[in-house]
Formats: sequence, C-alpha cells, structure tokens
Amino acid sequence: MKTMSENRIYLSLRDVSKTYKETVALDRVSFELFEGEIFGYIGPNGAGKTTTIKILVGLIKKFRGLYTTGNSSPADIYEDLGYLPQGVTFQNWRTVENVLETFGKISGLDNSFLKNRIDLVTGMLELEDVRNRNISKLSGGMIQKLGLAQALLNNPGFLVLDEPLSGLDPASRYEFKKIIKNLSGQGTTVFFSSHILSDVQIIADRVAILNKGRILKIGDTEELTNDLYENHIFEITFFDNFDNSALLHTFNDIVRVERKSSKRLFLHVNKSSDVKAFSREVIKKLLEQNTNIQSFGRITPDLDEVYLKYVT
Repeated sequence: MKTMSENRIYLSLRDVSKTYKETVALDRVSFELFEGEIFGYIGPNGAGKTTTIKILVGLIKKFRGLYTTGNSSPADIYEDLGYLPQGVTFQNWRTVENVLETFGKISGLDNSFLKNRIDLVTGMLELEDVRNRNISKLSGGMIQKLGLAQALLNNPGFLVLDEPLSGLDPASRYEFKKIIKNLSGQGTTVFFSSHILSDVQIIADRVAILNKGRILKIGDTEELTNDLYENHIFEITFFDNFDNSALLHTFNDIVRVERKSSKRLFLHVNKSSDVKAFSREVIKKLLEQNTNIQSFGRITPDLDEVYLKYVT
C-alpha cells in the first residue's frame, strides 16, 4: 500500500448513526480517510453506503455521532468537494458543454478558470468530440463520463464517487480507474462505492465492508484477504507426474499436502511461517531432486471471497 501523505487524517466519522423512522440506516459507523488515499466502500444494497455518502457530502446533516476533519470544518470540505452521485442524470435538451458551464457557474467558478477546466476534463475523459452533442444522444457510458467531468470541474481535493464504474464498458472502466489513481497520486482523497469488487481490489488503498448499517471490517486488501484462510496456500505444478510427496513432508512449515492431480499440489503452510524463506527452500530442494517445476505461487483469495464471508 502506498504512503498516504504520512497518514495525515483528512476526515473522520466517529460512531455515526442515522435512522429513518424505524429503520436503522447506519449504526455507529466509524472510519478515517487519509489525505490522498483511495477508500473503497462496499456492501449489499440497503447496507447504508448511500446514506454514508450523503453525510460526507453534506446532503444529510441530521445524524448522531461526530464528523470531524484534520484541519478544517466539514463546511470547508464541501467547498473542496467533487461528487458523482449514483445514476447521475442531466436534462436531455442540454449539450455536454452547456451542462459543464451550468454546473461550473452554480459552483461559483471564475469564467476563465471554468473554461480551462472544461477543456481539461473533456480531454481527460475523451469527451471533446461530443461537447456540442445533446444529452439525449449520449450513451450511458458517455453520461457517466460527463458525471465525472462535472465532479472534477472545481479541481477538488476530495472526490466522492457513488458507483462510478456502473454502465461502463471494459475500456472505459480501465480509463476511469487510471484517472482515479492519477488523481490520488496528485493528492486527491477519493471515497468511492462500487459493486464491481475486482475494480475495488485493484485501485483501493483500503476497503471498508458495510452490512446492515455496520462496518464489519476495514483494511487494505492484503489485510482483508490474509484473514480469510486458516493457512497460507501455495500451488505447485509440474511438467511430469510428481510422486515424491515424502520430500515435502520434511518441511515443518507444511501443515498439509493436498493433491489436486498427479501434476498439481496445494501446500498448506503454517500462517506464522516466513513465506519468502519457505518458497526459496522448497524450490531449492525440488530442483536439487531434478524435479521439473512448471509453476509455483501463493494462492490469495480475492475481494469477492472476503465480501461473501462477511455479508452472507
């Protein structure tokens, strides 16, 4: 995980709760965002993700708990905010250029600054060719790009994205992820929710899993995945049939050898082992026995498996 501005806290939620009549949307939610980090927020529908986002961006101001910031008040954060809501829509009769001009003026941006920013964000998001096209003529992916463009108009230091990758084709998702990573690298703090867990795993520095209004787990993806398996698991494959399992049992670190086929094994290794030293020693001994190793690597669970553990 990258160093995030020496782990300076950008904002913090402490024991934040929100109810709608008899429904508990958030139940004592607590987390910090660090300057320049990408924070993924995942959970099933109805878990409380959108309620959290509305609190972060100031759309909900009545809640229990504390919303504090590192060096300023939440009101100052709102001025430094870019926000892409889920299912963003625009008036069909407007053009892309008109949408961006209108949002920029509503935000109080200076005309010359706004013009430069429109040029920049339309170029960044490959919207130059549709600047004069009506919204009614845009694809869903283009509208999603326009939503991100308006969120970036004021050059925000805090970017909140609610399902930013939904409706995008693989190429557009790749570009979105690259843009988000670049913004984070420039110091922008990014908070985003997504149902596409593979994308969260790729770009998030830390992830929070939310279910039924409660935070169940927070950590970087390595921390989250390490907790899932009882032991480290290594997969080893051979070009030829391997029948020397007795050699592997000489390693004290190996808890169990699981044979998947005559050429493929899973090695279950004690969780406290030094995996780098273990890997070197196993490969060394096998090569000394003239074993034809095809591949050797550690199996790590993906975020989908971690997610299912906590929400099912």
